[in-house]
This record gives sequence, C-alpha cells and structure tokens, in this order.
Amino acid sequence: MTTEATTPPPGASPRPGAGSPGDQSVRPAPGPGDTTPTAPADPVWWGWGAAAAHHPLPGAVRDLLGQLGIPSRPSAPVALADITLPPVRLPGEVLDELRAVVGAGHVRDDREARIRHCRGRSTVDLLRLRSGDASDAPDAVVAPFDHDQVLAVLRICSRHRVIVVPFGGGTSVVGGLTPRLPPGQAPDGAPRWHGAVALDLHRLDGLLRVDQLSGTAVLGAGLRGPAAEALLAEHGLTLGHVPQSWEYATIGGFAATRSSGQASAGYGRFDQLVTGLRLATPVGTWQPGRGPASAAGPDLRQLALGSEGAFGVITEVTARVRPAPARRRYEGWRVTDLATGLDLLRELAQRDLLPTVLRLSDELETAAGLANAVSAGTDVAAGADAANAADGPAGADVTASGGCYLVTGYEGSEDEVTGRAAEVRAVLRDAGARPLGEDVGRDWAAGRFHAPYLRDALLDEGIFAETLETAGYWSTIPTLYAAVRAAVTGAIESDGSPAVVLCHVSHVYPAGASLYFTVVCAEGPDPISRWDRAKRAAGDTIMANGGTITHHHAVGTDHRPWMPAEVGEVGVAVLRAVKAVLDPAGILNPGVLVPPPSE
Repeated sequence: MTTEATTPPPGASPRPGAGSPGDQSVRPAPGPGDTTPTAPADPVWWGWGAAAAHHPLPGAVRDLLGQLGIPSRPSAPVALADITLPPVRLPGEVLDELRAVVGAGHVRDDREARIRHCRGRSTVDLLRLRSGDASDAPDAVVAPFDHDQVLAVLRICSRHRVIVVPFGGGTSVVGGLTPRLPPGQAPDGAPRWHGAVALDLHRLDGLLRVDQLSGTAVLGAGLRGPAAEALLAEHGLTLGHVPQSWEYATIGGFAATRSSGQASAGYGRFDQLVTGLRLATPVGTWQPGRGPASAAGPDLRQLALGSEGAFGVITEVTARVRPAPARRRYEGWRVTDLATGLDLLRELAQRDLLPTVLRLSDELETAAGLANAVSAGTDVAAGADAANAADGPAGADVTASGGCYLVTGYEGSEDEVTGRAAEVRAVLRDAGARPLGEDVGRDWAAGRFHAPYLRDALLDEGIFAETLETAGYWSTIPTLYAAVRAAVTGAIESDGSPAVVLCHVSHVYPAGASLYFTVVCAEGPDPISRWDRAKRAAGDTIMANGGTITHHHAVGTDHRPWMPAEVGEVGVAVLRAVKAVLDPAGILNPGVLVPPPSE
C-alpha cells in the first residue's frame, strides 16, 4: 500500500500527476529552523570541504613534484578578517522588502555570509579569495523557504534592478557564480543595477514525493547529494548520481549544469534522469515535463536543463530513481597503453556491455595516482598479488612503469553484478588487460572524493592544480587528447615553468567519450594570468579539433567566449531570445551562459 500527504509543503502547488496511485508524499520541505540531519559540515571559506577533512600534502607527492621541477612554497590564505569586501549597495527599502518575504533571519549581509557566497570553487576562485579579494561578493544572501518565496524575491529584484545569483552548493568551477554586470545606465537614467544577492536554496531541501510505481521522486532543489541519497534510502531507492562534487552539490545544481556522475555509465547523466522540472522565473512559474515522453513540440525541459540560473531558478526536480543496489563491486585492471584502453571502452559501449562505473587513466595519471596511493599507505602491490591468487597470472606488477589503470564498477542485485562483471571481464581478458583485484578497485572508490582536498593541500604548498574537460567522437578522441595536452603544456611552459598534464576518461557513450585533464604546476608570480592563457589555448584547441567546450562542468563565464563556436550564431540568438522572454529585466546571473550582443 502507498500513502498520500494530507498537507502539501507550505507554498507548494500540486504537480501534474500528484495523488496518482503509487504516490507517497514522504518528506515535505522542512519548516523554518529545520535542518537536514545528513548534511555534511559547512566547507571552509578558503577551500573545499570541512576543516577536519583537510590534511597536509603527503611528503611523497611533494617529493615527486619536486623531481618534476615543481617546487613547493608554503602559501597560507589570509585571515578571514583581512578579506576586502565592497560596501553593501542594496538600498534599505530592498532589504526590508526581502525580509518581509523570507523572514528577517534569512536575509544576511554580514561579512562571513557574503564571503562564503563569493564565487565558486575553481582554483582561480580560491586563489583570489585566499589572497583577500572578495570583490565579487554579493551584497546580501537571501534564503527563501519555498517556490512561492522564490517567485516573490524575483519580483522584488526585477522591480529594483537587483542581480540574483542562484546558489546551491557553491561548487561551480567555471565562474557560474560570478555574474558579469553590463555597464551603463537604465533607459530612464537611473543606475542600471542596485546590487546583487545570492539566492541560497538550502531551505528547499525536501523529498516531496515518491512514486514507487513509476520509479520517480520529486526532490527539492536545495537537497545536497548525501541528503538526497539518505532520504531515498528510507524507501529502498537511489538516484545513483554521484559526481566528485557530491558532498556539497545540490539537486538543482545537478540539473542546472547537466552534471555527470562517476557512475554515469550505469545510471546515466543527470539530464537523462530528469522527467520534470519546476522553475521560478521573473515572469512566473515554468513547469516543463508532463510525462515520461511527449510529442507536444520541442522538449522544453532541455532549455531548463543546463540553463545555469540564467533563465529561472529551479526549485523542484522530478527524477528517475532505482532500487538501491544490494551489491557493489569495484575492480582494478591494467592495460598496456591509452590507445588499447580507448578501444576497450569503445567496444564495451558499442556492445551495450558497460559496467556501472568505467574509468581509464592515461599513462601519466596512472603513475601519479599510484605514487599518491603508496604515499597514503595503500599497498597497491598487495592488491595485485591478491588478484594473481584469485584470477591467475596478472603479468607485470601494477607498480611497474608504463601501462594505464582501468577501474570497473558494478551495482545492482547479486545476479546482476555477477553476470555483468563476468561479461566485462571476458572482454577485458581477451584484449590482454591484466586484473589487479577488487582491493585496488575498492581503493579507488574509497578515495574518489579526495581530489578537491588534495588540490587545497597543493595550494597550501604554492602549487597550482586545476582541471578542464571536453568530449568528442571516438574518431576524434586520439587527436583531441594529444592536441589539448600539447596546447596546455605549451601555454604554461612558455614562461619556463614545467607542467604536469594528466588525463582520464570516465564518461563513455557508443559514439564517443569525455576527456578530463588535470594540470599541475608551480604557482609562480601570476598564476591566474598563466591559467587564463592555458585555458584560452585549451578552448581554442578543443574547438579546432571537434570537441565540445564542456562535457559536464557547464559554461559559466569561463566557457562563454566559445559559445558562438559551440552552438552557432543562430543558437546564440535563440538563447538570448529565451532569456529576454523569461528574464526581461536581465537580473538572473547576467553574463553566465548567454553571450551578450557584443560577443
């Protein structure tokens, strides 16, 4: 039997299909003052994650980078009290109107709130903040309780020309939380903008409805990844979307950026999971998606997915959910080189034999990853020995030089995991891949959220680390990979500083795959300008070699210059037209996603 809610969440209006057989309205949006019990600790203002999760850079990593010509130089962030903030620009009457809507305690303009909502979590964002620069901080942080309050806030801000930046987990790495304000005055001669607010959606954190028969759930946009999984687990379900940002990223952010999780091979990208959306826009409510499929014109969900807060504020997401897996299994493998690994990934994808997780590191990332595993105390060789005992000769030891590291992961029932693992292992063995055992795979799973913390430890040592990503067709992947590595390396090393450029593939499709690059170099005297140079070189190279400017990081302001090349001038005109209809005053995240006419 299933049950229905007798009282809807405050301010919520029924969605299409509400109250149908199989629906369970299980956890309404919490009342004022409620918190999500599974929420992780607030992240530090100068980096990623909670303070207790940060550790010094392992000595073996520091030594390895030193051997590669990348020296360390201690570089601590400034004190919170020493950060420079611009004065609050919002008129008092605007603050009063906002407080009347969301409550006085949910409009903050104190220093810490503004600093914690300043920009995202890219390395450039953090370098600026760690140096004391919070010039992009919002004038206030507004935390609405429900969809109707979001609508009211947008009406106030439209009327008073106040910029609104939707803020979920603050995990953007492409300038998605740093609006670019158009200069000049309004047509009536008044100041064009009267400030900016961060619209913090953390209070929209309910599991609003579960439809067991249809396999869907309605989730509040402010739910963080761990909280969403904990709430779904109470019903024996999972979303299965676990990107590296999962600890802090939110359901609304997943949808607004077309996020792709580490288990995308099995569960799909987040945009593939979404069946419906609810958005608040300056002109009213927009609810694209009425059924599992429709021929009622173009699919308007696709305009909302990936819109990055420029067209409206996502307040609810209806997504596919699956039974929580009874079994998880991860395995490590070694292939002789990247080309062999890419051929294997393509074969698995085109034969519909993908595991839930599939990740291939290139030779350099393999070597660097193994060095880090050993420095952290993981006995990788022991994992290989265990694999030898269980699966026969594994050939060369995993700690030997050369080769590429491949991770496979399986989730589902015992029979599903056993059956799919056997099929995949047969393909890998036939191609000469060497098994390393489940211990190696489990080590990857246990450490898959560590990279942002390692990045912060590198910054503490004056070492720059950043990522960029793309995707291409199988026919273009080898050239795209080589060209981007060469372009980024050349741009950074043009001033005489060595760079290490690593790469892996973690999202695979029948027609192609993603490429995810990690770049490490000394900070030097001007790391931001150097990265800008490398990023421009990478973007131009990606466009020239048949790649997309972003596979899952989104556009933000960083990738916006390449949007005309990505979608064409007609496509840019379509984006501008949609924004003009939904956001006529232009208050929503200006400069993000949509190129201005000057571009």
